[in-house]
Amino acid sequence: MKFGIWTPLPHTTAPEPRITSGIEDLSTPGQAKRTDRSLQFAIDIVRKAEAHGFITTLIAARHLGPDLEAWTLATALAMQTRTIEIMVAAHPGIITAQMVAKMGASLDRISGGRLALNVVNGWNVEEFDTFGNGAWQLTDEDRYQRMDEFIQVVKGLWTQDRFSFGGRFYRVTDSSLPLKTVKLPHPPLYAASRNQEGKRTIAQYCDNWFAPDLRNFRRYEETLALVRSEIADISNSAATYGRKIGFGMSAHIVCETTMEKAIAKAEQLEAYGELARYNKSAVSGLGACLVGTPDLIAERICAYEQAGLNFMLIQSNPMEEGFERFLADILPLVNRHKGTTKPF
Repeated sequence: MKFGIWTPLPHTTAPEPRITSGIEDLSTPGQAKRTDRSLQFAIDIVRKAEAHGFITTLIAARHLGPDLEAWTLATALAMQTRTIEIMVAAHPGIITAQMVAKMGASLDRISGGRLALNVVNGWNVEEFDTFGNGAWQLTDEDRYQRMDEFIQVVKGLWTQDRFSFGGRFYRVTDSSLPLKTVKLPHPPLYAASRNQEGKRTIAQYCDNWFAPDLRNFRRYEETLALVRSEIADISNSAATYGRKIGFGMSAHIVCETTMEKAIAKAEQLEAYGELARYNKSAVSGLGACLVGTPDLIAERICAYEQAGLNFMLIQSNPMEEGFERFLADILPLVNRHKGTTKPF
């Protein structure tokens, strides 16, 4: 099992002191007299993850609210790191596929081949109508067709010297992207979907799929069975296209000395997630069921690996404290379960 980490942002992290102070900076007009505290928080977490061998960090796109724009933040993080993959979220319909291909190739060059793209269909109508100029699509069929075309166009411009595409949402006529990526054949593409058409698109075109959970930290055995069956299903689908893809999962880790304390904290986070739709992303990883003592969490991580997961994107609350506990108390147990003293 390899590990990645969510870059902390106001709308991907439950409230804690450094997030609160970061929001204060981001929401205050005028010239800052210091490094933006939300930026510094992100840099500190991602650098620490890189130092401990984490393979990737996800920069979510949160267009509403005071969050830093994902591509801008990703570029700043690329300049502060050396080895960790920089995974940027992109919403089909808000930025065109053609522009994402150009921006992605640029960041891939700047970072020395460390760009990854997380294609997110999205759910927030206001985001699409405001930042996509009225781009929300009313049906799942339309949203997933746009996602399918988006991925084809990005990949086509990255990999072909001359590229044409005629779809409902995107059109390219004998065009090219002279700026070439460092990563070959192209930067990796990640996506998540529970929709059958979305899963078909991922199996055909993407490199990594985020497995679903049951959005309930109390249903571990059922979640493990779901992950196992979904991985088998997507693997079979990818094989029909002559492909193999990787499998990951987003996991909010709640580690305490007793199960009772862990459950109480998870219930608090669960309640926070119910306050507003945007809050759900800050606690969505609770459904991975990594709630409990270090031994229990390590055991479950290893079980997920045996079920077919290749990597986990972790988050916690408070972020720094939870991350330190993961490194000190959980990761050594994961390695012991695997019979190794190596980082992963």
